[in-house]
Amino acid sequence: MRPTAKFSISFGLVTIPVAAYNATDTSASVSFVRIHTADGGRVRNQPVCSLEGVEVSPDEIGRGYRPHDADVVVPLSDEDLDALPLPTAKTLTILAFVAGGDIDPLQMGKGYYLATDSPAAAKPYVLLREAMERHERVGLGKIALHGRETLAMIRPMGDALVMQVLLWPHQIRPMDGVLPEREVEVHPNEVAAAETLMDSFGELSEEDLHDHYREALDELVSAKLAHREPEFDTGEEQPSGGQVMDLMAALQDSVRAAKRSRGEDEGDEGRAAAKRPAKKAAAKTSTAAGTKTGTKSGTKSGTKSGAKTASGAATKSAAKKSTAAQSATKKTAAKTTAKKKTASRGSRRAG
Repeated sequence: MRPTAKFSISFGLVTIPVAAYNATDTSASVSFVRIHTADGGRVRNQPVCSLEGVEVSPDEIGRGYRPHDADVVVPLSDEDLDALPLPTAKTLTILAFVAGGDIDPLQMGKGYYLATDSPAAAKPYVLLREAMERHERVGLGKIALHGRETLAMIRPMGDALVMQVLLWPHQIRPMDGVLPEREVEVHPNEVAAAETLMDSFGELSEEDLHDHYREALDELVSAKLAHREPEFDTGEEQPSGGQVMDLMAALQDSVRAAKRSRGEDEGDEGRAAAKRPAKKAAAKTSTAAGTKTGTKSGTKSGTKSGAKTASGAATKSAAKKSTAAQSATKKTAAKTTAKKKTASRGSRRAG
């Protein structure tokens, strides 16, 4: 692997010579060529002069720059570009160390592996990597690559340093016209259902990281060359898209589908659902029995209590009557005694 650029990282007064290697391989992606449909011939892009209408050879092609406020192209030679005061042409000066989460992922562009370009660079290279890893920070700076100055982020990755090219903030478009036109209200139970669906996805598998489209395209091309029908591995049937009418039902169905895709036993859910009515029935029976027992107990208790109360009332009533009778007897006896004493006095006087 050949380096695409060589420069130095400036870390205060420490200089680290590095070589940048492409960390990504775009040649492995699917790409098509344009052909003439009548005979299958390749259609190529030919450099043609817009004024003369003739093809231009590579040694006659130079560079020009068109200002934004003018409809004119200014020719620029290599000597003109080399004379520009560009300190970042050979040095990436770290301007600040920030948390990795502070970098907007929209700004991240192409990645490069950074390797030491001299034996003396090994120690400061490891020192910078270890310091950023322990401090949980990434370095931000500017570097000129391929004739253009760009922002760059340096971060530790395993035992190496990685540089990520960043877009300038003004290159990120605003979100005008992206957000929903009206305010949308989401209920807490819907958020909870969505979180359950997220948890049901599980871990990312190696099979998910394959480019199935490219494999299917290779099979299609091989089948055409062999004059046979292509054999595609369709896998599981994908759900058809459509308008969501019931969001909660769609979330619940998605959870069940995710569990089925991982080969989980659907019978567990069925048995759990069957147990729930059984538990409810048992609880209902227990409640009814408790009510019946309580009713009987209450009735008996009430009857006994009522009997005791009635008996007590009758006893009290009899006691009152007895007392009244005794009082009346005493009064009658007292009157009789008084009459006898009066009669005796009258007899004595007469004699």
